[in-house]
Amino acid sequence: ICESQFLGIGFHDLEHFSSSEKLLKRMGSLWKIREEMKIILNQEAKKTRSFKNYVALRKEMITAEYQRMLLLLREEEQLHLEALEQEAKEICEQLKESVLRMTQYRERLKDMYRELTAMCCKPDRELLQMRKEGPTDLAEMQKPQPVNPELTCWPVTGILDMLNNFRVGDILSQTMTIHHMSLSEDGDDASVIFRDEHHGTSRQPQIVESVVSWGARAFTSGRHYWELDVTHSSSWILGTCKDILITDTSISIYSEEACVLFSKKVNNHYSLFTNTPPYIQYVKRPLGRIGVFLDYDNGAVSFYDVCRGSLIYSFLPS
Repeated sequence: ICESQFLGIGFHDLEHFSSSEKLLKRMGSLWKIREEMKIILNQEAKKTRSFKNYVALRKEMITAEYQRMLLLLREEEQLHLEALEQEAKEICEQLKESVLRMTQYRERLKDMYRELTAMCCKPDRELLQMRKEGPTDLAEMQKPQPVNPELTCWPVTGILDMLNNFRVGDILSQTMTIHHMSLSEDGDDASVIFRDEHHGTSRQPQIVESVVSWGARAFTSGRHYWELDVTHSSSWILGTCKDILITDTSISIYSEEACVLFSKKVNNHYSLFTNTPPYIQYVKRPLGRIGVFLDYDNGAVSFYDVCRGSLIYSFLPS
């Protein structure tokens, strides 16, 4: 009986010891986790302070970077303006010399004309003698060639990256084949007209077909940028307008309500022009893509040579 009682007490004590041990282990684990969390909490607190300090520092760095970029752009602007001024002086000097050469050439032609007029009254024998010793032949006189003033288009750092933030796609969704285009600047009737003169009739082979494309959507606010490829076109016109009149055979745009850039042939040379007011653009004609930027809210339209990353022309707010 005593042995049985002893064994009973022993099992109870062992069970109690086992439960206590489990509790102690759990308490130990919890304490360990608590201490680990305390360390992590301290680290997170330090990280929070460090992160806030870093954010403040990064704001300063970003501000400094933009200020540096502004400074670099101002320096680039100054260099651009100085280069433009120097190049303009050189071209003006070339034009001045060209005027002088042409004036001298004209005077020589007048002298030759007077000599030839006087020769008309001479006998044939004297004419033969004077023909041998006569005035300088026109072929010997080098005809002065006109100067084509053309300014260098300097690239503007980062301009295309900035413009592409406002890029819109599928801007020209409507098309029409035409055979005639006219740009009129006659007062209130000033207009750009694209017309199919041979609609419904046999087409003459010498008439070159052209394609007019325009956007069906209208912009009423914001900034918008798109590009057009003129690689395979010599004569072209592009831009924006407030309104457009479309019929089955023609498209009309009033110049006063449009901002257009166009290329056309003048004196065997293709040049750029703008409307309202009409200006010839003394810069290299783009041979690839042209960017168009519309700042609707500020009333500005600008054209860019994408290949060179340079400005062609800006219609500034009036």
